[in-house]
Amino acid sequence: MTTSATANAEQDELDEPSFPIILVTDLLKSFVKAVRAHQLYLPNNPMHARSLETVREAFAAIWQKTGELDLQVVETQMMWEGRVVLDEKERTSDNLAWLLYKDGIRELKMLRGFEEEELGTFFDLLQRVRKATDDDDDLLTLMWEREFATLQYKYVDLTAEGGPGVESMERAEQKEKILSPAQAEAGLETTNSSIASLDDFDSTLYFLDDREVEYLQGEIKREFSTDLRPAVVASLLDIFETHKDPTVREEICGLLDHFLLILLSSAQYRNAAYLLREANVTAARAPEILEPQKQRLMQLGELMSDPKPLGQLLQALEDSPLRAPQMELDELFGILQPRALESILSWIGRSSNPQLKMVLELAATRLASSHSAELIRLIGSDDEAVVLQAIRRAAALKSPAAVPALGKMLTVGEPEMRVAAVTALTEIGSTGAMQMLERALIDDDRDVRTVAVRAIGARNARAALPRIEAAIKGKLLRESNLTEKMAFFEAFGLMCGDGGIALLDGVLHAKGFMGGKRDDPEFRACAAMALGKIGSPKAVDALNKAANEKDVIVRNAVSKAIRGSST
Repeated sequence: MTTSATANAEQDELDEPSFPIILVTDLLKSFVKAVRAHQLYLPNNPMHARSLETVREAFAAIWQKTGELDLQVVETQMMWEGRVVLDEKERTSDNLAWLLYKDGIRELKMLRGFEEEELGTFFDLLQRVRKATDDDDDLLTLMWEREFATLQYKYVDLTAEGGPGVESMERAEQKEKILSPAQAEAGLETTNSSIASLDDFDSTLYFLDDREVEYLQGEIKREFSTDLRPAVVASLLDIFETHKDPTVREEICGLLDHFLLILLSSAQYRNAAYLLREANVTAARAPEILEPQKQRLMQLGELMSDPKPLGQLLQALEDSPLRAPQMELDELFGILQPRALESILSWIGRSSNPQLKMVLELAATRLASSHSAELIRLIGSDDEAVVLQAIRRAAALKSPAAVPALGKMLTVGEPEMRVAAVTALTEIGSTGAMQMLERALIDDDRDVRTVAVRAIGARNARAALPRIEAAIKGKLLRESNLTEKMAFFEAFGLMCGDGGIALLDGVLHAKGFMGGKRDDPEFRACAAMALGKIGSPKAVDALNKAANEKDVIVRNAVSKAIRGSST
C-alpha cells in the first residue's frame, strides 16, 4: 500500500470531525490566495481588498460552528483534527505551511475576531519573512514582538531538535507591476457660431491692422472676464460713506445682507470675504455713522463666526465637492473671529470631505496661533471631539502656554484624551511638559503609561529615570503586557548608561531582583533589548554571556540586541 493510501486509510479511521472539513479547507484555500494577493498587489488595489473579504467570509462560516480553530503545521501540510486540510507539496517561500514550519512554528490557534483585528498584520509578517535575509528576524521573533491577542501559537527550538536547523528556501521572483486602468478625460471643444469672424469681411483701405485688432481683442476679453461683484460692493459702501441719510444707509445694509447670501450660495467665497472686510472698514471710518448703523455692518462679519450660521455653511460645504479654489475658502475663513474656533474644531472631527478638512485645518491653525487663550479654554471643553482637536492643535503649535491645561487633562480626561495629552506634551517638549509626562508614568491606563515612557525615552528626559527604574523593579510591570514592558526597558536603556547594566544583567540572567522569583522569558528578553540600547562594551559583554541561553525567545532577543549594538 502506498504512503498516500496509508494516510487516507488513517484519516478514514478517525472520529467524525467537529464540523464539516470542507469549511476548513475552503478557509485555507482563500487564506493562501489572500497571502499571495498581499504579495502581488498594492493595498489600494481591488484584488487586495477582495481577497481579504473572502477570508473574512470563510472565517464567519467557521465561527458559526466554533469559537477557535486549531491547526497543526507539518512541513508542507496543515492539519486539523488529524486530517490534512492543506498540502502544497514543495518547500518554497510561497508555501504557507513551510513558511511557518521552517521557523519552528508547529501549531496555530485562531480565535474569534482574528480576521477583523490582526489578519492584515499577520499577512505583513509573512511578507517580511518571505523577503528576509539571513540577518533579519525570523517569523517566530516577529510574532513574539507583535504580541497577538487573537492568534496563539506553539513552537519548537529548532537547534534543540537534533541536527542542523531547517534550511530556508529562497527563489528568484518576478514582481509584477500592477497598473491601474488608464482613465481618459474627454474634452469638448466648443465654438460660438454667433461670433463674427474677420474672414467674413473684406479688408479696406481704412481697416484696422493686425496689431490694432489684437489690442481690441485683448481689451474685449479683459472686459468680459472682469468680475464686477467686488465693484458692486465697493460702490454700495462708497454710497454708504458719502450719503449720511439714515434711510439710504439702512437700505444699503439690507442690500449687503442679501448680496452676502447670494455670494455664499454661489460659492463666491473670495467676494464674500471682500464684502465682510470692507464692511468692517466702512463701519470704522464712515463719517457721522450712527451706532445702530455701525452695528449692522459689524454684524455681517460677527454672524459668520456664530455656531449656527457657520454650521450651516460647513454643512453645505460638506455635502458637495468644493468647486471653488481652496484659496477662496481660505480668505473667507481668514476673517473668522476667535469664537469660531470651537465650531471649526468640532467639524474637523466629523467631516468626511478631505478638501474641506484641509481648509478647516488651516483656519484652525491660524485662529489657534493668534488666540492661544481660546485654544486653552477649549482643551477643557465638554465636547470630547473639540477637546481632542484642541489638544492636537496645541501639539502642532508646540504651545508652552497649553502645558497646564494638558497636565490637568492627565488627571481628569478619559484614556483617549490622556493619550492625546501625552502626545501633545511630547511635541511641546519644554521642561514643564516633561515634568507633566513624568506623572503619566503611573497613570491607571496602560496605553497612557506606554506612550508616556516612549516619549520620555525619545526626549532623553533623564529626570524621569528613577521612576522608570522603580517600574522595572516593581510588580506592576511584570504583570503587564509585552508592549509596555518593551517600552519601559527601551526608555531605561536609552537613558541609564553603564549605571543600569547591573540591574539589566540581573534580569537577563534570571537571577531575580533581590533574590526573589526568577523573571519570565519575556521580561528577560526585554532586558536584553535594553542592553542593546546601551550598546557599550560592558553591555555587550553582558549580552554575550547569554548568547547560549536555552530559551529561544531570550536567545533571539540577545542575538538581535548584539546585532543592533554593533551598527
